[in-house]
Amino acid sequence: MTERARETIRRHAVEIGGVPDGQPMMFAHGYGCDQNMWRLVAPAFAGQYRVVLFDHIGVGRSDLRAYDPTKYATLDGYADDVLTIVDDLDLHDVVFVGHSVSAMIGVLAAIREPARFADLVLVGPSPSYIDDGDYIGGFSRADIDDMMHALDSNYLGWSSVIAPMIMANPQRPELSQELVRSFCATDPAIAKKFAHVTFLSDNRGDLASVRTPSLIMQCTDDIIAPRAVGEYVHDHMPGSTLVVLNATGHCPNLSAPEETIDVMTTYLSRR
Repeated sequence: MTERARETIRRHAVEIGGVPDGQPMMFAHGYGCDQNMWRLVAPAFAGQYRVVLFDHIGVGRSDLRAYDPTKYATLDGYADDVLTIVDDLDLHDVVFVGHSVSAMIGVLAAIREPARFADLVLVGPSPSYIDDGDYIGGFSRADIDDMMHALDSNYLGWSSVIAPMIMANPQRPELSQELVRSFCATDPAIAKKFAHVTFLSDNRGDLASVRTPSLIMQCTDDIIAPRAVGEYVHDHMPGSTLVVLNATGHCPNLSAPEETIDVMTTYLSRR
């Protein structure tokens, strides 16, 4: 392993398991989370794939000193990190599994280096969170502005309010509590900046450029990525497959890991 690869592994707290020479399956976490959010899903693929987990810069066990506000002012900076990990670890034929904002990060990475990726598995993707004409993103611009104001003024308070809405499993409060803990473990200054980048991004124009076969996993009653958003991504992304889960909320990797695994397995076996 090269020194560059070792540094990339350290910077992103990369964890590699599964089959050493297997096809790489790379898991990318959503906003306010870290690679631990895949702990109920990733092990199911360790018997067949080379499983790669990592933390985006600014969260989890990543190197906070590597955070550059200029680089990470857009999702392209995070896509650049994905490609750095893929390139430095010499990964090919990658199955990229991206949750929430990381779905679009994976889309941007696959557009830039399509030869590296075999499939995209997009869990709760949204190319834009803001309603725009006929496009239903789920929020008005005023909604997003209010959310950003609440987040900027009281991040911990915002986390405790938004987590149950994101999880949408009121009968299982422990899931919301875990999400709150994950939010609270993130550096608040970086979390605020990442929130602005996430919720103000607009990648609708990028969808048509994707040439990698893609699975879109749409949850039921998802306040962050409503049904119309999943359908929009499917309609505008060539070669995509849309599956609507029985799971509710925005985090099926936590609330419904078995269904998540089953849908991924079925799709990949057919591919």
